[in-house]
Amino acid sequence: MPLMFKGLEHTAIASPNPKALAEWYRDYLEFRINHEYDGNFFVRAQNGSMLEIIPSQGERKPEAMKDPGIRHLAIEVDDFDAAHAQLRERGVKFYTDAFEIKGNRLVFFADGDGNYVHLIARPNPLP
Repeated sequence: MPLMFKGLEHTAIASPNPKALAEWYRDYLEFRINHEYDGNFFVRAQNGSMLEIIPSQGERKPEAMKDPGIRHLAIEVDDFDAAHAQLRERGVKFYTDAFEIKGNRLVFFADGDGNYVHLIARPNPLP
């Protein structure tokens, strides 16, 4: 039987200002805004991964990094130090200092809405 399920096509983030958040991903993380309809914005990364940014409803509740649910977006980079420095220079809010786990380099920061995002550089890709 052929495989039917190909994988994630996109992940959605609800935002009080979807256009501004889409522009943040474009301006800070080199995504491109590839589709928009009725106030919903799709942004695509260089590797093809995609986010849909939709209008939110209600107030944002406080969140912690390990609360239940989807907790972060990991952004793959080739040059960790250069990417980290560029975000620092642009005034991005960092939640952690850069650190290493099993040879992988990471740093957590906030996107334009305060969602948890992190840079990751792996010396060996996951299987």
